[in-house]
Amino acid sequence: MKSFLSVVAILSLSACSTIVDGRSQQIMVNTNPSGANCNILRNGDKIASIIDTPGSAYIEKTKYDIKIECRKSGYQDATYMNHSGTAGATWGNIVAGGLIGWGVDSATGSDNKYESPVNITLVPEEKHEKKKSSHDSDNQ
Repeated sequence: MKSFLSVVAILSLSACSTIVDGRSQQIMVNTNPSGANCNILRNGDKIASIIDTPGSAYIEKTKYDIKIECRKSGYQDATYMNHSGTAGATWGNIVAGGLIGWGVDSATGSDNKYESPVNITLVPEEKHEKKKSSHDSDNQ
């Protein structure tokens, strides 16, 4: 009976990141200036959109990086690569739960984490005006 309770206790400690951090994460996106529309992509597929920043979206955590692309009229498009890192609870899980807990967290993506909030600065588009030279006025 003692060994059964020990196994149950270890398994209950396993998958700590799954319990503490969950399988999804809110990504907050701020742009300067505000009012941009942003898409969040993973492996080229759109997984979320934020209309009229600042705003946020819930995404499923995985080991793959995400790309945030923002657009606003009068500004150049801006892109931010948000790299998938390791959640803090993962290290405690490896110590307390061993390989079983880490395996569960890794399989569900719970051991990953993205940077949030993300701050993106949009650069104004350059206006190209053709200047009339004195040479052009002489030919009229």
